[in-house]
Amino acid sequence: MNEYPIAEEVSFRKLAVLLTFMETGNLARAAERLDTSPVSVHRALHSLEAGLRCTLFRHEGRNLLPTPAAQVLADAAREVLRGMSEGIRAAREAAGYGSDRMRIGSLYSLTSRTVPRLVVGLKQRRPDVQTELVLGSNADLLQKLREGSADAALLGLPAELPDMQLEPLFEDDMHFAAPSDSRYARLREVDLGACAEERFVSLAEGFVTSSGFVEAFRLAGFTPNVVMKTGDIFSLMNLVHGGIGCTLLPGRVRRALPAGVELIPLQARYRMRQTIALVFLRTRERDPNLLALLAECRSAKAELV
Repeated sequence: MNEYPIAEEVSFRKLAVLLTFMETGNLARAAERLDTSPVSVHRALHSLEAGLRCTLFRHEGRNLLPTPAAQVLADAAREVLRGMSEGIRAAREAAGYGSDRMRIGSLYSLTSRTVPRLVVGLKQRRPDVQTELVLGSNADLLQKLREGSADAALLGLPAELPDMQLEPLFEDDMHFAAPSDSRYARLREVDLGACAEERFVSLAEGFVTSSGFVEAFRLAGFTPNVVMKTGDIFSLMNLVHGGIGCTLLPGRVRRALPAGVELIPLQARYRMRQTIALVFLRTRERDPNLLALLAECRSAKAELV
């Protein structure tokens, strides 16, 4: 017995014709969008009726009007076509063939320099590939990689990622960030252990900079007075600029700092170092789009430090 009793007259192409006709409401407009003739559109719709063995349309003068059955079929067809499109994309990626779209995840702090440099280089290597930027925390980006909603990500390396292919790009030290008119701005380096009375602002959990913030204060031997948390590093810098509190920031944001905010080195015993890397699933290591991005990362390393 056939587990999937679908008549031969029902095809993906005909379902796409149905959706186009339902959206345009007119044979001629549907034919124009599909780059075919009104006769071909009408023939496909009639064939669907034959395959379903029920009436999908009724004639009212020269107009073809959908029945409730046609709307039910269109709703199902929309989900089927969307799922099949994603399935084809996933199958091509699993086989090592790149698609014409690439979703690159990134930390907010890498968007002012690292991301533009790599995207421009990738465009030269793969001019037909459209890139989409997906921003988030380290935790967000790793989840998106594993669930397939991002193809690659630029992030701070956690301890272990056995399921990921890694390409380290550069290392970055954490600095003490304070307003330019504060007492810290005149120091050569900051003794974090002497800042127990200071107010601080920080990133929410999940960001690599947040992890470094917590570890630095663990070494300093006290829990900081965090008066506000935020979800992106640019808002964090503005909070420092507004005098809400001090924080710890990676050196890579120096060019994006608001006027009136200074980065001061931490004493050596409190220094935190981040490794920024390109990361993608090992199962995708043959994807030509990812190989092109990997090659561009290796080529651009000296410019990203």
